[in-house]
Amino acid sequence: MNLLLWITLGAVVVIALVFFIFYNRFVRLINQIENSLAQIDVQLRKRADLVPNLIEAVKGYMKHEKSIFTEVNNARKALVGAKDIVSKVKAGDKLQSALGSIFAIAENYPNLKANENFLQLQTELSAIEDKIAYARQYYNDGIMSYNVTTTTLPGKWFASLYGFKKRDYLQIPESSKAIPKLKFD
Repeated sequence: MNLLLWITLGAVVVIALVFFIFYNRFVRLINQIENSLAQIDVQLRKRADLVPNLIEAVKGYMKHEKSIFTEVNNARKALVGAKDIVSKVKAGDKLQSALGSIFAIAENYPNLKANENFLQLQTELSAIEDKIAYARQYYNDGIMSYNVTTTTLPGKWFASLYGFKKRDYLQIPESSKAIPKLKFD
């Protein structure tokens, strides 16, 4: 009788451990996803904060390109005012496109291209773009791990039990995948 009690108690402990292990795995994956979203937000904010400095460095050289400055400022305002990650990513993509226009037009201004402040800002923005791309990849990797856990056995059973549902990947809008068309008048 004593042996049967110990076996039963051992089985209960093992089963309880499995429940705790799977719950903690889901919590860890969710925290990883939330952290990666925060990193995307940080990089988007850094990019938005650099824009006024870039505009000041460029304004003196491109006085007749006011429409570009307006486009960049509007895109920056949209990014700073965005409330959720989807709208932040969308606004960030618009800002990236607007900044691309500035860099393309800067090609027509040799003095600007050689300006130390402009070059430094261009380098910083390029580094931030790389960090944004990495953060997006890290986010989607976290989503993939989470979704694999929620859709494979035995994780699927535990996900259902705890109410964890499959999550969506961070998508790049089709408009951002298109090659930008630049016009020079």
